Amino acid sequence: MGHHKEEKDNLDYIYYLVGLLSGLFIGFILDVGFTWIFVGGILGLLTAAAYIAVLVRGRNEEA
Repeated sequence: MGHHKEEKDNLDYIYYLVGLLSGLFIGFILDVGFTWIFVGGILGLLTAAAYIAVLVRGRNEEA
């Protein structure tokens, strides 16, 4: 019998959702203009992607 690794659910969408909502909220709080809400959302998504790529992916790797 071969070894079977149990695959865990991919929960990356939670990071993206938190980043998006945080960015939208900050864009709304800035009160500069309506377009800054979308800019904040995009920056929040980019921040979440960078966080996942740098910090989350390497935490459970076996050496």
